[in-house]
Amino acid sequence: MEKIKVGIVGLGRLGKVHAKNLAENVQGCQLIAACSFVQEELDYAIRVLGVEETYQDYEEMVKSPTIDAVFIVSPSGFHCEQIQLAMEHGKHVFSEKPIGLDLAEIEATERVIQSRPEQVFMLGFMRRYDDSYRYAKQLVEDGELGELTLMRCYSIDPSSGMESFVKFAGASDSGGIFMDMSIHDIDLVRWFTEKEVSKVWALGKNAAYPELDKVGELETGAAMMQLENQAMAILVAGRNCHHGYHVETELIGTKGMLRVAAAPEKNLVTIMDEKGVVRACSQDFPERFREAFVNEAKEFIACIKEKRQPQVSAYDGLQSTKIALACKQSFETNELITIENL
Repeated sequence: MEKIKVGIVGLGRLGKVHAKNLAENVQGCQLIAACSFVQEELDYAIRVLGVEETYQDYEEMVKSPTIDAVFIVSPSGFHCEQIQLAMEHGKHVFSEKPIGLDLAEIEATERVIQSRPEQVFMLGFMRRYDDSYRYAKQLVEDGELGELTLMRCYSIDPSSGMESFVKFAGASDSGGIFMDMSIHDIDLVRWFTEKEVSKVWALGKNAAYPELDKVGELETGAAMMQLENQAMAILVAGRNCHHGYHVETELIGTKGMLRVAAAPEKNLVTIMDEKGVVRACSQDFPERFREAFVNEAKEFIACIKEKRQPQVSAYDGLQSTKIALACKQSFETNELITIENL
């Protein structure tokens, strides 16, 4: 079978991760096109990735007859419009999370996707493709933990990125900490429990960077959730972790419990010296989830070739966004939010 020809929009930090994987680590596809407003990024795509076509206009790229599929790694506010354009021009679509920032826009996008079942759509919840999380999911499905009663999730970015985030926050809309960061944990809650969230209560504080108050962003946020079966979830999201990139998930059930990445270890090396016993930590998300990003790209290409839809759907994106927005509303109003009322 011929290779699936792919175009990518967005070549920032995460865009480069996806682009490099498509160009070097995913068989059965060819990264043939790139779209960006930044000329240096297009030069990088040509020079380093061997891209043949470059665009500054996204619609022009998706109209290209040589492209079979697109990877959308642009700012979140563009996702819905770009998904719809690509689908309407007959392309298969992979979109990074979140699927969008506005519920009505997401629902319209979901209708476009559902109207074209012959085209593959996949959303970038890469933790579902991490080996540790997949192993944990299989244990849950096999009943090893019994009925899940509580999940606890940490997602905390390294403090080394705070200065740049403060600048970004003043000029762009990330959707807020629950949309930008906790959405991965929200997806994990829905994935592991196979239940929907019914109520949320969220809190937050800016301590090291109080200037974030002025732009409506959070340095640290937390949310407590009740699921439709009365199970519970606790989420902690932050941007100021001094030991590295800390992602941790704990599941407690009636027959046992497990933790994924209780210590976010960089490798299997243990250092023993005058400082004591030390295990180095992952320093960023491309390092911690390197294989997960490759695995999800492989799955997207496989779905196109095998004419099937992936596990992660537009509906998952809609529900996760709905919950993230409820968390944001709860923090802003200091009220318990019932999801059904949104």
